[in-house]
Order: sequence, then C-alpha cells, then structure tokens
Amino acid sequence: MKAVLHYYETEPDEQRRFQSVKVALAGRYMLQSKDEFACEAIEMSPGDIRLRAPVKPMIGEHVVVYLDDLGRFAGPVERETEEGFVLSMSLPTGKRDKLADQLIWFANRHVVGLPEDRRHERIVPLMRRAMLRLDDRSEIIVKILDISVSGVGVETDSRPPIGAHIVIGTTPAVVVRHFETGFASEFTKPFSPNAVNESMRL
Repeated sequence: MKAVLHYYETEPDEQRRFQSVKVALAGRYMLQSKDEFACEAIEMSPGDIRLRAPVKPMIGEHVVVYLDDLGRFAGPVERETEEGFVLSMSLPTGKRDKLADQLIWFANRHVVGLPEDRRHERIVPLMRRAMLRLDDRSEIIVKILDISVSGVGVETDSRPPIGAHIVIGTTPAVVVRHFETGFASEFTKPFSPNAVNESMRL
C-alpha cells in the first residue's frame, strides 16, 4: 500500500501536524552563529525535520538546513533528540504541497519499484571538467564530482555565496551549500531522468 501524507486545516495548531516519512538525506545546517556542520535528515514531514547532527542548537534557535535533492529549509529548533534535534517549519502552501509530494515519493519508492526511483541517483560524468561562470562574469575551471536530476557538486577553491546564481557549462544553477572541497548547487530547471547519464555535459 502506498504511503499518504495528510495535513489538517481544522485549527492553526493542527496545521503543522503531518505524517512523517523516514528518509536518509545528507546535508548541512547553519546555526545563528554562522557555524556549519554536516547532518543527515532521518525523518521528515512538511512540518518538521528530524536530524542526526553533531552539534545541538538551543531550543528555539533559528537554523538553516540544506538537504541533498530537496534544497533549503529554515525554522526554529523544536526539541533535542538523542541523535540531534528536530527543526520546525512553517512553509507556504505551494512549497508545503510540493514537499508533501516529494516525501510521498520517498515513502513509496522502495514499494513501487518504478524507473522514477532512479531520478535522483547521482552519476559521475566522463567529462569532469567544466567552466563555472559567476555572477560577476568571472570564469573558473572546476571539477564535477557528481550530477543528479536536480543539481551538481563541484570541486573548487572558489566559494560563491549561498544563493548566488551561477552557470556551470551552459546550465544555470543556484549555490545551495558549501563543503570542504567545493560546493553544491541546484539547477534552475531540473533535467529529465533520461538525460542524466555518464556521457552528459552541462
């Protein structure tokens, strides 16, 4: 049976009570101090995220989280857990509904077994060098680490600010997080699943 996520419109306090889905999504989170740490989302709903994290923020602290394939989320820390913390979110209706659809896909992908289950699989392309064009029109050669339908990870000493609009090859993207050897970006327009393969060029 397919999983279904529900949200309730009866009372304001009920609007953030959602059915959660177990996930395994790598990412990073940034505290109010601007310190960043790696994390993993282990359970998620359109109302909150349960994270495995090395440093626990204070209850109520505003935290920004970047998750692979899903993007940026922000909100106050709701509570601590043994492995990390839970972040509360209050999303606009459109983004909430889109996230609910994505989480339904995560919940059902092991059951359904359709080709779409591979749509966020990461591949390492044969052509790993690409031109990075920054918004100041400067150009840098970068090394592509992996590509998915929704984004790309690159190795470079350059660290465009999070939210910066860039072009990798000829593909527009937005920087969503930094890591030790480079950064990750989301494509402005995701590729179709059939387009992502080892021979693709951005």
